[in-house]
Amino acid sequence: MSSESTPPRTTHRRGLRRGILLALLGYVVLLSVVVIAQGFLVHERAERLVWRTMLNSELDHTLERMRLDPGYRWSDTSNMRLYDGRDSALPPELDTLGVGLHDDVVIGDRINVVMVRGVEGHPLMLALDITDFEQREVHTALNVVGVALALIVVLGLLVAWAANRLVRPLSRMAEHIVRLRPDLPGQHVEVPPSASSELHVIADALNDYLRRNDSFVERERTFIDTASHELRTPVAVISGAAELALQHGLPPAAHNHVSRIRRTSRDVEELISLLLVLAKDPAGLSRSNERVALDQLLPEIIEDHRHLTHDKALTITLAPLPQCGINAPLPIVQAAIGNLLRNAIEHSDRGDISVRLEAPATVVIDDPGHGMTPEEISAIYARIARGGGDRGGGIGLDLISRLCEHLGWRLEITSGKGSGTTTTLTFPT
Repeated sequence: MSSESTPPRTTHRRGLRRGILLALLGYVVLLSVVVIAQGFLVHERAERLVWRTMLNSELDHTLERMRLDPGYRWSDTSNMRLYDGRDSALPPELDTLGVGLHDDVVIGDRINVVMVRGVEGHPLMLALDITDFEQREVHTALNVVGVALALIVVLGLLVAWAANRLVRPLSRMAEHIVRLRPDLPGQHVEVPPSASSELHVIADALNDYLRRNDSFVERERTFIDTASHELRTPVAVISGAAELALQHGLPPAAHNHVSRIRRTSRDVEELISLLLVLAKDPAGLSRSNERVALDQLLPEIIEDHRHLTHDKALTITLAPLPQCGINAPLPIVQAAIGNLLRNAIEHSDRGDISVRLEAPATVVIDDPGHGMTPEEISAIYARIARGGGDRGGGIGLDLISRLCEHLGWRLEITSGKGSGTTTTLTFPT
């Protein structure tokens, strides 16, 4: 079956493999960032502690030498300079520094760490040039970040491999479930003994559902079988009574009606037999095929349903019929076309219902009813897919759809709001 209504929108769902991978990668990245940040923080604190200890020790030694030897003068080295606010003016870069340790102080084009003390009301500053050290520190930091990124990539690959390994049994189970056939009883899902306990729980639950579904289907088939056998008796009585009535002289009008009763009862008997086959062995439907001339059958079906239009302002028009024959079960063809015609009559109040036969072997019924929106047509197909189609009159759209599926027919419904409905039933030639 098919429809020209708007197709349903697909929902993109994130896979379990992707979810596990993103979660573990996020954890690895977060852990790496925290470790690196903690390492830099510890490094900075240790570095300041070293600078503070070294510069304080040097200042203590210098002040002690100055106290013991008033003529002692500090001699600057290549990387350490002493600034005494008591003897000379301080460089502008140091003039605003308070007492304590100051890191990353730029003097000229060099980076320094400066320890400031107050001596006799004046600042005494010892500056250590750490430019080379800072450059090596930057190189070290880049190396650490590079190693961390490489580690994240390696861990990401390992996580992807592990996630794929974890999800593979679930994917195999899903593939097994996809291969299950709804028409075969006694099916079950198998998982290897090495599978996780969660997979065994899922498989056990699904297998239990399959067993319960088999039991339910068997009960339904038994019910259909019993009901069909029970229906055969009253239908046979009607058919026999019609046969007896026709053997007596009847007025022409009554004779026509009784003939229709006999013909219809025989068709119903054959339909019951086919329904039994559908309930027990759907593949057996094709074994009851016979040559059916659609161009001869359509007028009979229309005449059998024309009485339904008597209380409505409806007419049924049959277009010129090309010669057309198909191989199919005659009662099923009659029931399917008759049900579609009955639906067109029931959903129309006035106007003309057009029935035509198109190549190849296609019956088209146009009704002047109220029409349906694409959403309403989609709802009909959804009900049919669930096995809960229109159950009003005849064998219903849900049963027609099942017959189409087993016999290779195609049923299409197209409509526009307020513009009637077109039903197309195509038979294989």
